[in-house]
Amino acid sequence: MHLYHVYILASRNSVLYIGITRDLGKRLIHHRSAVNVRSFTAQYRITKLVYFEEFTDVIQAIAREKQLKGWRRTKKVRLIRGIQP
Repeated sequence: MHLYHVYILASRNSVLYIGITRDLGKRLIHHRSAVNVRSFTAQYRITKLVYFEEFTDVIQAIAREKQLKGWRRTKKVRLIRGIQP
C-alpha cells in the first residue's frame, strides 16, 4: 500500500503552492534545493511545509489537490490555521 500526500507550502511572503507526491520528505528536499531555478517554488522561495493530508488512494489525493487549488486564498489560509473551511 502506498501513501500519497497532498501538501501546501508557503513562502515568507505567504505565497502558497499546492502539490501531490508519494514521498513527501524527498519532495520537500527537491523544492528546498531549487534544482529547477525557473520553477514556481524556486522563483518565490516557497519552502515551508504548512499543511498536508495523507491518502491511500491516488484518485482521492488528486481530487483533493484539485479541490484545494480551486479554493479562494482565504479558505486555504483557514484550512492551514486549523479553522474548518
